Amino acid sequence: MQLQQLRYFLMVEKTRHFTQAADILGVSQPTLSKQIHTLEATLGAPLFERIRGGVSLTAAGQTLFPLAQRMVADADAAQEAVSDIVGLRRGEVRLGATPSLCSSLVPEVLRTFRAAHPDIQLYVNEGGSQDLIENLQAHTLDLALIVQPEEGVDDSLSTTPVLRESLVVASVADGPPPTPHAQIALSELEHTPLVMFRAGYDIRGVTLEACQKAGFAPKFAVEGGEMDAVLAFVEAGLGVALVPSMVLANRPLLRATPLAPPGMRRTIALAHRKRSVLPHAAQALRATLLHHVATQKLPLGVRPL
Repeated sequence: MQLQQLRYFLMVEKTRHFTQAADILGVSQPTLSKQIHTLEATLGAPLFERIRGGVSLTAAGQTLFPLAQRMVADADAAQEAVSDIVGLRRGEVRLGATPSLCSSLVPEVLRTFRAAHPDIQLYVNEGGSQDLIENLQAHTLDLALIVQPEEGVDDSLSTTPVLRESLVVASVADGPPPTPHAQIALSELEHTPLVMFRAGYDIRGVTLEACQKAGFAPKFAVEGGEMDAVLAFVEAGLGVALVPSMVLANRPLLRATPLAPPGMRRTIALAHRKRSVLPHAAQALRATLLHHVATQKLPLGVRPL
C-alpha cells in the first residue's frame, strides 16, 4: 500500500468519479484506475462500485476511508514538521559559552541570529570550558565556545578556532594606572593586590602559572568570584585583575592596560560533537557566529582566526 494510492483513493471518493479525479490529480484516467486496482488487489477487496453517473464506496471502501484520511494527514503533518525544521521555522539550539564570552561576544551574535530566525528557541549555558566540554559529551549542548587547551580537546569533539584574545590588566579608570608605561610587565604586579577568580575558573590557572614563571606569587585582595563579580570588585577599587580584553568593551569605569611582550593570549574555539549531525538550527547559529567574527569590528586585543 502506497501513500500515493491512498491519495488517489481519497480523490475518487471526493469526486465520486474517476475521470474528474484524474483531471484534478493531473494524471490520466487509466493511470488512476490502475493504481486503484492495485490498491484493491493489495487489500483483497473492491473499494468502489459503479452507480449511475459515477461510483460509490463499498463496505471495504467505507472502512478504509477514515483510516486513509488519517494516514495521509499524518504523512502531510510529518512532511510539514520536517520542512519547518529544515527551513528554520521551528527548532532549538543549545549554546554553551564561558562567562567572559556570554558578556561580550555572545549577545551580539544571538541578536543577529534572532533577527534572522525569530522562531528558533535559544538556550544558553554559561560555565567554565571543562564543564562545557562535559556538557557537549553528555549531549546537553549542541555547540560550545570554549578556551582551547594547548594540549587539545577530547577526540570525540571537533573544534574550530574562532578568535585569539589577549589578557589585559583591568584597573579602576579614575585611579592611578598600574604602571607609568603604555604596557605593563607582569612582574610589576608582584606587590599589587589582585582580584582573583574562583578555583577552577579558566583564567585563574593561567594567571597563577604566568606569575610563577615571572618569579613571584601574587597577593590577593579578594578571591572566589566569577567574571561579573571580579569586574565589580575592580570597579570598587579593591585591586586589579587579569581579564580578557573583550570583557572591558562596555565597562567605562575600568581601564585596560596591555601586558608587555610576550603577553598572555588564549584561543577561543567553537566545539561540537564529531559523531553527531548538527541540527539545522545549530548549523545556522554556527554560521552566524563565524560570519560575525569574520566581518564585525572586534575589541582591541582580539583578532579573528
